[in-house]
Amino acid sequence: MIQSIVYRDNKFVADCPPPETLAALRQDPAVMLWVDLAEPTDDEIRLVMQDLFALHPLTIEDCMQDSPLPKFEEYENYLYIVAHAVDYSRAEKFSTTELDLILGKNFLVTFHRRPLKAVQTCRERILRTPGLFVRGPDRFAHTLLDLIVEHFTPALTELRAEIEAIEDAVLARSKEPLAQRIVDVREDLTTLRQILRPQREIAVALASGRTGFFRPKLLPYMRDLSDDLVRIEEQVKSWSEQLIFVFKLFLNRSSHETNEGVRVLTGLTAVALPLMIIGSWFSMNFRNSPLLASRSAYWIAVGIMGASTVALFIFLKRRKWL
Repeated sequence: MIQSIVYRDNKFVADCPPPETLAALRQDPAVMLWVDLAEPTDDEIRLVMQDLFALHPLTIEDCMQDSPLPKFEEYENYLYIVAHAVDYSRAEKFSTTELDLILGKNFLVTFHRRPLKAVQTCRERILRTPGLFVRGPDRFAHTLLDLIVEHFTPALTELRAEIEAIEDAVLARSKEPLAQRIVDVREDLTTLRQILRPQREIAVALASGRTGFFRPKLLPYMRDLSDDLVRIEEQVKSWSEQLIFVFKLFLNRSSHETNEGVRVLTGLTAVALPLMIIGSWFSMNFRNSPLLASRSAYWIAVGIMGASTVALFIFLKRRKWL
C-alpha cells in the first residue's frame, strides 16, 4: 500500500494522491513528498523506488531483506537509515519491526513490512496540524525516529513487569518452572540491547552533523534522541544484571531444595539403620545360636529395634535433620 503526503511551497496540499500522479509531483522543485510503503507489493516497490526515486539497487535490496541491526548509509542524493521498533507482551513475547527511511533534500520514503504505530501516529499529527511539519523531510524523519523511541515505553513496562513477576516467584518459592522463563526474558533483553546500541550510535552520528541531510536546527533534537536511547540502554543493562542475580538466586534455591531432599533421605536411612542391623543379625540363622532357642529373644529384638529407632528419630528431629 502506498500512502503519501504532499507539501508545495511549505504548505500542505494533499494526502494520499493517486500513485500515478507522484511522478509529476516528483519533478516539481517546490514539492516536498513523504511516501510511505506499508506492506507493499512488488509493483509498488518498483514504482516508487526504481521509477520515481531511482534509488541505488543496494538500497532496494536492503529494504527487501530485513537487517538484524540498525544502520545508516549515505549516498549522493539521499541518506538511508534502518531503525527498529520494538514490541513486547507476555503472550507474544519480544518482537521487532524494521523501518527503512530514505531521506533526501525534498523527500522522505519509508518502508515497512508490518503496520507501525510510529508511522500512523506521525501521519495523524501531520494531518491534524500540518503547519508543524513545513520545515522539511528531515523533520518527518526525526519525528518518526522519536516516536519509535517513545513507543519503546510500553515494551519496557511489560519487560519490567515480567522481571518483577519472576523475582516475586523466586522469592515466594513458587513451584512453577522458572528456568526457561528466565532464559527467555534474558534473551529478550540481550536482543533489545543489540538493537539499542547501534540505534544510539546512529542518533549520535546524525546529531554530530556529519551528514548534510539534517539541518543544524534539528541537531539538538537528535542529541536529545540519543540521550533518550542512552537512558533506555542503561535501564535495560541494569535489568539484565538484576535478572542474572535472580537467576543465581533461583539456582541457589534449587540447590538448597535438592540438599533438603538428600538430607531427609539420609535421615530416613539413619532411622532404619537399627532395624537393618538387628534384623540382619537375627536373619543369619546360625545353627548353634543360643538366641534362636530362647522364647523371649524375638520380643527382646523387637523391643531393641523399636527403642533404638524411636531414640534415633527423636535425636534427628531435635537436630532438625528431619
